[in-house]
Amino acid sequence: MPELPEVEGVVRALSPAVEGKKIAKVELSKTIYESCAAGKQCIVKNMDPIAFEEVMQGMAIHKVTRRSKYIYFDVEKNDQHYLFVNHLGMTGAWFVVQSLHDIHEEKFKKHVHAIFHLTSGEMLIYSDIRRFGEMRLLASIEDHPPLLEMAPEPFEEEALKYFLMKCELPKYQNKPIKEVIMDGQVISGCGNIYATEALFKMSIHPGRKTGRISKTRKIELFKTIRTILQESIDNGGSTISDYRNVNGEAGSMQHRLKMYGKKVCPNCGTITKSLIIGGRTSVYCPQCQH
Repeated sequence: MPELPEVEGVVRALSPAVEGKKIAKVELSKTIYESCAAGKQCIVKNMDPIAFEEVMQGMAIHKVTRRSKYIYFDVEKNDQHYLFVNHLGMTGAWFVVQSLHDIHEEKFKKHVHAIFHLTSGEMLIYSDIRRFGEMRLLASIEDHPPLLEMAPEPFEEEALKYFLMKCELPKYQNKPIKEVIMDGQVISGCGNIYATEALFKMSIHPGRKTGRISKTRKIELFKTIRTILQESIDNGGSTISDYRNVNGEAGSMQHRLKMYGKKVCPNCGTITKSLIIGGRTSVYCPQCQH
C-alpha cells in the first residue's frame, strides 16, 4: 500500500499537470456501475455513479495536495467549492495522457476505472488493479469524519508532542509499537514499509509493548521515522509490487531498504524472522532487535 512518500510523489507530479484545468466529462467503469447495482461501493463512495459523473462535469481543479496517505483535489463548480478525496488503496495509480494507448503497462490499462476528460484535451485517468482505492466528493472535510481524526503531518512542529501524548493513552500502552506507529491517528502516513525500517534502525523489536519503551527512545524513534520518510520522498518512494507514480514512473527507495522484505539481516547476517502485527507481516532481525 502506498505510504506517505509514495502519495507525496504522486501529488508532486499531478499538481503541475492538472491544476488550473477543467473537467469536461467523466466516464466510470462498468465495474463501478455493477458494484453500485449490487448494493456495494467499488471505488466511488457514498454517491451513485451517474450522479458522480454529472456533478464532476465542469469542475475546475484548483489545487492538488496531500494529507497523510490521501490526495486532496480542491475543486470548484458554479462558485461552489468541493473537496475531491482519493485514497490509492493498494494498487491505485494516476495517469495524465492523451489516450489510453499512452499507458504502457497492460495491467494498468486493463483496470482503468475513471477517466476525467479535461477541456485541455488530456485525460486524467485513475487505474486500480485490486480496486481497494476510494474516491469521495465532499462538500466539506467534515462530511467524512475519519479525515478529521488523522494525526498531524510528521514534519509539522506539533507532531512529536502529539505522538508522545497518544503513546501515553491506556489503549496504546499494551499494543506492539509496530502497530502503534502504523496507526494514522498516532503518526500520519507511516505504514508497514517505513515502520519496519525505523524499528530496525532503532534496534527495537516490532512486538515490544509501547509502554515498555522510554520517552527518550520514543522521541528518537519518531525522529527516525521522520528522517526515513523524508529520505523516501527524496528518492521517489518505494516501487514495490504495483505502486507507480504518475504515468507509471517508478521510485528508487526500495533499493535503499535495509529490513523490509529481507531474508538476512544486513548488519549481522542472521536469518530474519516475521510475525503478524496489526494484520501486517513484520520482518525483523532476532539478533539486532530486542
